[in-house]
Amino acid sequence: MIIAGILGDLQVLLTDTGMWVNLLEFGILLYLAALGEVIAEKAGVLNLGVEGMMAVGALTGYWAGIQTGSPWAAAVIAALAVAIFAMVHGVVSVVMGADQVVSGLALTILGLGLAAFLGTDLVSQPSGAKFSDLSLGALGDIPGVGPTLFSMDGMGWVALALGFITWFVLNRTRVGLNLRAVGESAATADAAGTPVVATRLVAVAIGGAFAGLAGAYLTLKVTPSWNESIVGGLGWIAVALVIFGAWRPGRVLIGALLFGGLIAVGPRFQTRRCNGDEITDCITTEINPIVVSMLPYALTIAVLVLLSIRSRNRPSVAPAAIGQAYRREER
Repeated sequence: MIIAGILGDLQVLLTDTGMWVNLLEFGILLYLAALGEVIAEKAGVLNLGVEGMMAVGALTGYWAGIQTGSPWAAAVIAALAVAIFAMVHGVVSVVMGADQVVSGLALTILGLGLAAFLGTDLVSQPSGAKFSDLSLGALGDIPGVGPTLFSMDGMGWVALALGFITWFVLNRTRVGLNLRAVGESAATADAAGTPVVATRLVAVAIGGAFAGLAGAYLTLKVTPSWNESIVGGLGWIAVALVIFGAWRPGRVLIGALLFGGLIAVGPRFQTRRCNGDEITDCITTEINPIVVSMLPYALTIAVLVLLSIRSRNRPSVAPAAIGQAYRREER
């Protein structure tokens, strides 16, 4: 009976269009944030401030949406605001050479506190803008993928485009080569004429802009509202996704969709619900909703532990100079 119940629940979930839509939304959100972290870490800068940057982006995007009425304008404003905010980490860790772990954690604490303080008056205000789904004509009528993949909002396509652009720039252009060189050996890149500090600062700013887009997408689409705990650990999952995806945009996308699916499944188990009179249309398994809500974070820890064990006897794929401050006079 238990196995039959679980199989029935899986059938309900797999045919639940709403769950697939939520999977894509959370996947897009995580992918944007993780993609920005990939760029920063490829340049040798570890930024653990993603959670705080997303909080600032979520608040700024929500506020800008109320002021402008345009989700796209709000997203751009959020991206610019967080790019500037990320420079706190850039200046402290890259220019001044402070410990990147400490600086990143401080950025998270600062961002969460600042967003909570400045967003007090927005908690009860209705959303002023929201990303709407796009219709691609007949493609949206394809059974299964049509109502989800070919009907997602514009930010989803922007995220995919940014992923391809990031991969292309990092692997097929001189700019990307210089950035990766800085992340592998700053001294060698400096000797070859690459401005290490400037390259790292730009990478941190771009990473901040991507986190700002992710935060804005959270309050302008995924959860069109604002409260101080709205990010809820998503930034930490994004940081873990970079390791999970081995610093490769394509693999990071796969990881984002996987974790997005776990987050999307959670609410489906919080209440027993039926879509019809047949028992096969009901979620019947009694699963503690608290346990379900823990799954994405438990999997994050498990993945990091497994990857750490796996990499003990293998060469690391992480940028060699990640987390290392660089000063020219130290050469």
